[in-house]
Amino acid sequence: MDVKFPTLLCLTLLFSTILNPALSELCNPKDKKVLLQIKKAFNNPYVLSSWNPETDCCDWYSVTCDSTTNRVNSLTLFSGGLSGQIPTQVGDLPYLETLEFHKQPNLTGPIQPSIAKLKRLKELRLSWTNISGSVPDFLSQLKNLTFLELSFNNLTGSIPSSLSQLPNLVALHLDRNKLTGHIPKSFGEFHGSVPDLYLSHNQLSGTIPTSLAKLDFSTVDFSRNKLEGDASMIFGFNKTTQIVDLSRNLLEFNLSKVEFSKSLTALDLNHNKITGSIPVGLTQVDLQFLNVSYNRLCGQIPVGGKLQSFDSSTYIHNQCLCGAPLPS
Repeated sequence: MDVKFPTLLCLTLLFSTILNPALSELCNPKDKKVLLQIKKAFNNPYVLSSWNPETDCCDWYSVTCDSTTNRVNSLTLFSGGLSGQIPTQVGDLPYLETLEFHKQPNLTGPIQPSIAKLKRLKELRLSWTNISGSVPDFLSQLKNLTFLELSFNNLTGSIPSSLSQLPNLVALHLDRNKLTGHIPKSFGEFHGSVPDLYLSHNQLSGTIPTSLAKLDFSTVDFSRNKLEGDASMIFGFNKTTQIVDLSRNLLEFNLSKVEFSKSLTALDLNHNKITGSIPVGLTQVDLQFLNVSYNRLCGQIPVGGKLQSFDSSTYIHNQCLCGAPLPS
């Protein structure tokens, strides 16, 4: 009798679970309700057909739950299938750490203000969509953000200076939008980590803030804007900068006076108004990529290092630059 009772109990629980899946469901009911509201807001698209109220939401497409709390901590919707605006309900998933809408060309409207409620958010990726409006100031309230990507959209207006208040940010992607105005001076005063800055393919104008000299950026991409004046503050012998792309701007400074860090691997300055000569210090840098073409450089290309390993297209269309690999 004693032996049979546990067996019967196990069988009873097993059949109960089969007949009523809700007993074995890991998904938090509040999170499930919110996800179903998001599905409805998108007009029940085919891409979310696995979001079935009869099944465990932790098993749904693009949804991940925390292994300990079983709260939804990741929502990553990419490669099409959605249309309309980002639903306000995304702000009702309080344990979300990753939110991603990527390659959704039919996603429109502004960046959803309710995202400001997601205080645990670490990664926000809204890229390759048709969202428009400004880069919202409320993003600076998300103090746990490490990765912010808003590239390949139709965002307009200026870059909010408050983004420098994100203490854990390691990468900021605002490239390939229609942003205007100046690079904020506050970008030389990031609190905490120093992020990689991707601001290329916009309509940014004015000068690069001198405050950037105070920070040691690993990657800076300001290419294809309308930036003017000096850019030497980005460089420095004692910095650990690896990649700098300032190509296709209106920059005008003397390259001969610039000191480069030995950590530099890629330097692109093409299509600017840069004067002076190529500094001898660049022979000490293990460059994998270099382009200084279409500037106003003069003098002999220093011999040594990697400078002769690049072809002539690296140096062409300068004022009076000469020496190998340029033809005599």
